[in-house]
Amino acid sequence: QVQLVESGGDSVQAGGSLRLSCAASGYTFGSSCMGWFRQAPGKEREGVAVISTTGGNTIYADSVKGRFTISRDNAKKTLYLQMNSLSPEDTAMYYCAAPMTGRSCSLGVYGYNYWGQGTQVTVSS
Repeated sequence: QVQLVESGGDSVQAGGSLRLSCAASGYTFGSSCMGWFRQAPGKEREGVAVISTTGGNTIYADSVKGRFTISRDNAKKTLYLQMNSLSPEDTAMYYCAAPMTGRSCSLGVYGYNYWGQGTQVTVSS
């Protein structure tokens, strides 16, 4: 079955950087766009960034533009999120997600069939 496993979350100070990874298995990774989402305590889950099947197209939430970079390695079946200039407002559980093959990706949380278990990012001031 489809499995998405995130890693790379950590506690860092403001201004620091982290790289999250999402290892995929159980489906044809290169045939599906993917997204990163996050959820802070007491807040709704929100889209952070999405990427097309080849990686040629990306979309970012305004709050992370210029600081975060989404990328993928289809040969390794892995999705990445490079996060720079982190601020306490970035503190959240981060999830990767994929829709069913052939479906499109957006920053909206609906339409994603597969989710990882999440990795915690904590940024202290």
